[in-house]
Order: sequence, then structure tokens, then C-alpha cells
Amino acid sequence: MLKKLIDDAKNIQIKDPAAKNILYVIFLYPGFHILIWHRLAHFFYKIHFYFLARLLSQLARFFTGIEIHPGAKIGKRLFIDHGMGIVIGETAEVGDDCTIYHNVTLGGTGKDKDKRHPTLGNNVMVGSGAKVLGPILIGNNVKIGANAVVLEEVKDNTTVVGVPAKEVIRH
Repeated sequence: MLKKLIDDAKNIQIKDPAAKNILYVIFLYPGFHILIWHRLAHFFYKIHFYFLARLLSQLARFFTGIEIHPGAKIGKRLFIDHGMGIVIGETAEVGDDCTIYHNVTLGGTGKDKDKRHPTLGNNVMVGSGAKVLGPILIGNNVKIGANAVVLEEVKDNTTVVGVPAKEVIRH
């Protein structure tokens, strides 16, 4: 777990020009702090200590302004930039090397049972204020524009924007 966290911190330092060094990230970045809390909460969630897992996630929310359900699966090197207001639901999955900006929701629609939240592939960027809702698949190398509302699957190498989100670029 420590190696994963060090990789997370190094990744944030690389992606954020304001991060002067790795100590800035470790001590001053709530997007890094939430990863520490979440990895611990997720461990307890996986061994069915649900109350303790939720308690840790709620404490993390209080301190960071970022809410990640302990059941959510988070990949390697997630960069949460200006994380205030982010919500990631219980059955959400986030791939490796993703970037999520503030006020993003990876949530449900209220219509689904079991898998209720989205799955993000690798190298996905979710812009500020975007809402990605339901058990949909967001492909690899996708960019979701600020304030977009994504309700349908997005194919690999695509940029989507708008309400509802529509494809604007295929790269």
C-alpha cells in the first residue's frame, strides 16, 4: 500500500505545476489525503467491516470535502485536483492514471440495483462539475468536459461535452 501511495504522490507532483515537490503533495494536497483514507477504508470494506469502513470514509469527507464510498474501486495514480465536492459512489470503478476535477459526481440514477455507478477506463479526465451517472462504461483515454452530464457509454479516445453529453472529438 505504501508503494501505491508514493506512486500517487509522485504522479500528482508530475501533473500539477503548483506542486513544488513531493512534500507539498504529502502534506498539503487533499486529493492525496483522500487516497490514503480511501485505501484504508476500502481494505476494511473488503473484509466486511462495513461500519468501520464507512466511519473512515465519513471522517475523510469531513477533512477533505471529497466523498468516496469505501466500496468504490480506485486504480493507480488517481489525480484529484481541487477535490472539493467530489462524490464517488459505492459501485464506481476508476481506472489507472485518471484525473478528476472538483465538484464531479460518479453517481447513480436511482433506477439500478447491484451495479449502480459508472466505470471509468484508464487515462480518463473528468472536468469540473461533470456528472457521470448510472452503470455506464467510460472508455480509455476519454475526456469529459466541464459540467457535462454523461448518461450513456463513451467509447475509447473520445471527448464529450454538454447536457446531455455528446461526442465532439474522436482522437
